[in-house]
Amino acid sequence: MSASILTVSMFGCLFVGLAFGYPVAFVMGGLGFIFGMIGWGPDCILLFGHRVLDVMNNYVLVAVPLFILMAQFLTQSGVAEGLFSALRYLMGPLRGGLALAVVAVCTVFAACTGIVGASIVTMGLLSLPMLLRHGYDKRMSLGVLCAGGALGIIIAPSIMLVIMGAQAAMSVGKLFMAALFPGLLLSVLYSCYVLIRCWRDPRLGPPMPAEERRGMPLRKTVVQSLLNLVPPAVLILAVLGSIFFGIATPTEAAGVGAFVAFLEVLAYRKFTWGGFITALQETGKITSMALVILLGATCFTAVFLGCGGGDAVAALMLGAGLGRWGIFAIMMLIIFILGMFIDWLPIIMITFPVFLPIADVLGFDRLWFVTTIAVILQAGFLTPPFGMALFYLKGIAPPEVTIEDIYRGAMPFVGLILVALVLCVAFPQLALWLPAKMIR
Repeated sequence: MSASILTVSMFGCLFVGLAFGYPVAFVMGGLGFIFGMIGWGPDCILLFGHRVLDVMNNYVLVAVPLFILMAQFLTQSGVAEGLFSALRYLMGPLRGGLALAVVAVCTVFAACTGIVGASIVTMGLLSLPMLLRHGYDKRMSLGVLCAGGALGIIIAPSIMLVIMGAQAAMSVGKLFMAALFPGLLLSVLYSCYVLIRCWRDPRLGPPMPAEERRGMPLRKTVVQSLLNLVPPAVLILAVLGSIFFGIATPTEAAGVGAFVAFLEVLAYRKFTWGGFITALQETGKITSMALVILLGATCFTAVFLGCGGGDAVAALMLGAGLGRWGIFAIMMLIIFILGMFIDWLPIIMITFPVFLPIADVLGFDRLWFVTTIAVILQAGFLTPPFGMALFYLKGIAPPEVTIEDIYRGAMPFVGLILVALVLCVAFPQLALWLPAKMIR
C-alpha cells in the first residue's frame, strides 16, 4: 500500500468511526492495529509495546494527574465563589460589569486549574442565573462563559500544554510561559468585546442597580476582592513561580500545587472525607480517559508514520508552492476544522508528528509554533457541532437556554480567537519573550 493511499485510508476510516459515535481511543487504537497487521503483520504488536512503554516512562506525564487533583481540590475550596462575589460588586457599576467579572474570575481560575470542564461548570452555576436575572443579553452571557471557561486549557497549568510539551519533546515549563501572554491576550480581547458591545447598546449589559450596590460599600468591596485574590495568587506563585524561577520542574510544581490546593480546602473549612474521595475518583477517571486516548493515538501514529504517511503529507504540503505562510495557514485551518469534530488530545497526537517536522523545515521557532496551535485549539472548544465547552454549559444551563443560543453566543468569540492568532503571528514575542526570561 502506497503512503498516499495509506493516508487517505487511515484518516477516512478514522472519520467514519468517529461519525458513528465510537470512542476515539478505540477507533484510533483499532485502526492502528488493523493497518499495522496489513503493513507489517504480527510484528506490529512489538512496535505497539515499545511505543506504549515509551509513553508510560515519560516522567513529564506524571504532572497530568497532579494538576487534575489540584483542580479538584480548588473547585471544592470555594475560591471562585468568594472572588466572583467580590468582583461583581467591584465591576457592577460598569456596563457589562458582571460579564467582565466572569472573564476576570475565569482567567484567575484558569491559572489555578487547567481543566475546561471545571471552570465552565463552576462559573456557569455561579454566574449564569445572575447574568440572566440582571437583564444581560442571553447569547452574550453564554458566549462569555464558554470562552472564559475555555481559557483553562491555554493558561498554565494546563494538562493540554503538558501533553503538547511531551509530544513536541520540548520544555513544558517554557511552554507554560510561552502560552501565558497569548492566554491573557484572549482574556483582554473578550473583555474589550463585552465593553464595546455594552457601550454601544446598554441594554445588553446594564449596570448593577444602585439599591443592590449600596449593600456593599466600595471600601469593603475592594478589601474583599483583595482577600479573595490571595488564595489563587498563592497557588499561582507556588506553581508558575517555582517553574519560572527554576526552583522546580513542572512535574514537581504540580505536586506542590496539589498540596497547596489541599491546604486551601482546609483553610476554607470545606474538607470532608466524601469530598476527598470524590476528588481522588474524579482524578482517576479523567487521567485514565486521557491516557487511554493517548495510548490509542500512539498506536495510530506509529503505524501512520512507520508506513510513510507523515512523509507523504509533508511532501505534498512543501511541494504545493504555497510559501511558508501559506503552509502555516493550511496547517492552522486543518487544526481548526479538526477541532469541530474531535477533542484536543487526538488532534495533538495526529498533527504533531506531521506538522512539527514541516514547521522545522520552514524555519519556524518550535516553541512559538506550538503556542499558536494552543491558541487555535481554543476555537475547538467553541465551534459546533462538537465543541466541548458548548455541551458543558448546556448541561448546567436552565431549560430555556437552547443549544442554538449557546452556538450563536460562542461564534463572536471564535472570531476573537482568530484575531489573537493573527496577533501572535504578527508579534512572535508575545510567546517568546517570557520564556527567554526564565531562570534555568
